[in-house]
Parts: sequence; C-alpha cells; structure tokens
Amino acid sequence: MLKGAEGASGTAPTQRKPFAERIRPQLPCSAVDIDDPKDLVRRGYDALSRHYEQSYATETKYRPWLGALQERISPAATVLDLGCGSGLPVARVLSAAGHRVTGVDISGEQIRRARELVPEAEFRRADATAVEFPAASFDAVVSLYALIHIPLAEQPPLLAKIATWLRPGGWFLGTTGHTAWTGTDDNWLGGGATMWWSHADAATYRDWLTQAGLTVQGEEFVPEGDSGHALFWARRPVAGE
Repeated sequence: MLKGAEGASGTAPTQRKPFAERIRPQLPCSAVDIDDPKDLVRRGYDALSRHYEQSYATETKYRPWLGALQERISPAATVLDLGCGSGLPVARVLSAAGHRVTGVDISGEQIRRARELVPEAEFRRADATAVEFPAASFDAVVSLYALIHIPLAEQPPLLAKIATWLRPGGWFLGTTGHTAWTGTDDNWLGGGATMWWSHADAATYRDWLTQAGLTVQGEEFVPEGDSGHALFWARRPVAGE
C-alpha cells in the first residue's frame, strides 16, 4: 500500500478525468465483487511499484510538506511512515535529514525496494491496521495517500491507534479523501493491474481525527485534476492543553 492517488480507467495519467468519472462503473466495492480489497491493493502495488513512481511527481509534490514537518519536529526525531511504499521520497528525505524513520507497507515489493533505496531506515511489511507499536513511540506519523486504500470501517480505529503512537506534542501529517468515494480501476495507470480505494469526505476525517484525541491544526485542499484530496496536520495535545 503506497501513497497513491485514485486511478483513471482508460485514461492516461496526464489526462485525468474528474474524480467522480474515474471509475467504470461507479459502484460500491461490494458491487464489483471484491472479497479482499486490501489484498487487491497489495497486488496492485507489487505489480506497479516502479510504474507508480514514474507516474506521479512525488519528489516535487511532497517537498513543501516534508519541509514544514521538519520545522515542527526536533532533530533526530522518530518518524513513522505509514504506507511508505518504496521509501521515496518520505523515508529517504527524513532519514537524510537525520531523523529515525520506520516505514510500514502492505506490499512486499515496495518494502523490498525501500530497504534497497533507503538502507538507513527500518521497514516492516505489514497491514497498517494490524501493526503494533508501543504508546508514545513517535514524534510524527506521516501517512500520505495510504488511508484511502483501507476499508472505511477500519480507518477510525487506525487513527485512534496513531494517536496513541504519538508522543504528547507529536504530529500527524496525512492525506485523506476530500469527497466520499469507493471504487476500483481495473487498468490502473495503464499498467494492467487493478487498484481499489475507499474514503470518506474531509469533514468526516476531521471528526475522526478529533475523536481519536488529536487536535486538527491545519487542513488544505490538494488539487488533482478536477478534484483532489485533503491534507491534514493534527497534533497530540500535551497534558494540560
């Protein structure tokens, strides 16, 4: 499970349809007969790891977010990259800056490549909803374009776990859906693999983050074609706040 944007059935990555038109047909996941959507995501990223990197300018797109994160955390901070993909660019940028990075991804191919590309970081192949860490393990948790590949019912409990993994004063930086949508692309990025997404709208994510015990301190719309995603900055409060 890498940070990934929604696919565009029959559409080249450079000519993306409006978000609501990107699935053929637009049906709930149950209607397209998906028994294990997370396995579908895993197999999609296993197949298209390199192809994904060539299709999205993540180095440029993520740079200001990672710069802003580093202004909020101390030197040599501990950071969890949840849905780390191949480690590019989040784990590589933060590790190069001296932070201690742990990456988690469901795709075995992504983790294999991450260990080669960012040997100074630690990587685990695991389902983000099943992985466990001790409380207060991280100064920051980054999850870019990963929550949108997790079944909706599993997302609020995961956000609650993330809140416990953060130290008081720690930061969550994550992208979510901007509008509610669930669906698939059976020829994702033109690479012949199927991909699956499911997400709520931004207002729902704001509520979920608050219910998890985090304080939302920033929210912005990240455009993509004629639609886009929401980017959230949320912080675990320090005692007494």
